[in-house]
Amino acid sequence: MPDNSRPIAVLVPPQTEACHILLADDDHWVAEIYARILECDGYIVHRVEDGSEAVARLATRSFDAVISDIEMPGASGIDVLRAAHAQDPDYPVMLMTGNAALSTSVEAVEHGALRYLTKPVDLCQLSATVRDAIGRHKLVQLKQRVFELHGEDAERLRSTQVLHSRFDAAVSGLFMVYQPIVAFGARSVFGYEALLRTRDAVLPSPAHLLHLAEELQRIRELGRAVRRRVAEMLKAMALPVTVFVNLHPDELDDDELYAADAPLTSVAQHVVLEITERAPLASIADLAGRIATLRERGFRLAIDDLGAGYAGLSAFAQIHPDVIKLDMSLIRNVDSDPTRRTEVASLARMSRELGVLVVAEGVETVEERDTLVQLGCELLQGYLFAKPGPALPEVLW
Repeated sequence: MPDNSRPIAVLVPPQTEACHILLADDDHWVAEIYARILECDGYIVHRVEDGSEAVARLATRSFDAVISDIEMPGASGIDVLRAAHAQDPDYPVMLMTGNAALSTSVEAVEHGALRYLTKPVDLCQLSATVRDAIGRHKLVQLKQRVFELHGEDAERLRSTQVLHSRFDAAVSGLFMVYQPIVAFGARSVFGYEALLRTRDAVLPSPAHLLHLAEELQRIRELGRAVRRRVAEMLKAMALPVTVFVNLHPDELDDDELYAADAPLTSVAQHVVLEITERAPLASIADLAGRIATLRERGFRLAIDDLGAGYAGLSAFAQIHPDVIKLDMSLIRNVDSDPTRRTEVASLARMSRELGVLVVAEGVETVEERDTLVQLGCELLQGYLFAKPGPALPEVLW
C-alpha cells in the first residue's frame, strides 16, 4: 500500500490555524491516550464522552475530522456519522469499536464511514488515518472554494488546468521502490511489493498523488505509468522475481490492463495484482469476466488489507484471490494482544482451507514475527526485514 508522508504543499493553502478534530468516546482513559497522540501531531482535539453531546457539537461548529466510538451512551457512533454527513456529505468520519462484527461494519460502510477501526487502535495507524482523512477532505474543500470564487467557465477551466499540471509533473517524476515479502521458515524471498514514489516537490506523498488522481479521474493514467515501470524492471532483471503491483479498483475498467500487448501482460506470470479497497467493486461491470481474463493472461490476484473491515471481506468473496494480505492493524502488537492473535489465526486457518497464501504486512519486531509464524502466516513483510528501496533490497534475517 502507498504510505503517507508530508501534506500537500501548494494545492492546499498553508494552514493559518491547527485542524480541529471531534473525538467521541465514553472510555475516558482510551480517549485521553488518543487525544494526546493527535495533539502531538498538531491537532486541536475536542473530546466528548456522550454520543448526544457529539451530535450537539456538530450542530454548533465545523470540524476537520470526526472520530467516534460506535457504542456510546446518548447516541451511537452511527448517529454521530449521520449527523456529520447531514452537515457536510464529505465530512471524514472514522468509527471505532471494541466489538467488531460484520453487521456493524456493513452498516458503517453503508452510511459512508471513511474508515472502520478495531480497538485497540494502533496509535501509528490512528495518526496516519487522520492525516489521510484530512488531506482527502482538504482537496475536496479546495475544489469547492475554487469554483465558488471563480464562477466563470474560463476561471474554472484555468483552475482545473493547474491541478492537471501538478499531476502531470508528479507523474513525470514517478519511480518505483520495492519491499521484500519473505517466506521466513525457508529464509527465502517470495516476492516484492512495488510502491510508487515521485520526485515532484509539490506532491511528494504517494497518498496525496493518489487522492489527486481520484479527484481528476486520472487513476487509469497513473496505473498505466506504474505498470509500465514495473514491466521495465522485470524485463531488465537477469533472474525473474515475483512482484506485487497495487491495483486501484477503477483500473479494472481500463481495457489496457487486459490487452495482449500491454507492458505488464508479457511478464504476467511474475505479477500478483494486489487489489486495494479504495473504491467499491460493485461499480465494476462484469467483474467476474474481467477477473477471469486477468487469470487467463497469467496474473495472480491478491486482496489487500483483509481484516480492516467489510470491504476486504466483500472483495474476498468476489475475487477468490490467490493471496490475501492481512492489514497491519491486525499485526501490530499481535504477540501481546489475544484478540489480534485470535483474528489472525482464524484468517490464516480459513485461507489454508481455501488454498490461499497469507501475507502479514507491517512486521516490525521479532516478537511479532515469531507469533505470526506460530499462527500459520506463511509470508511476512515489514521493516523488520527491509525498508522499501529503488533496487531490490537485501533482507535482514
